[in-house]
Amino acid sequence: MSVYESISLMLLFGTFVLALLTYIDHHKKIKTPLYL
Repeated sequence: MSVYESISLMLLFGTFVLALLTYIDHHKKIKTPLYL
């Protein structure tokens, strides 16, 4: 696996995780927060 491929994978994974966390935080705002 080349450096470019690994960097692309990390960026894609990071974007996915960020979108998922934003989605969860947006839809669970009424209920109990996950972190506290």
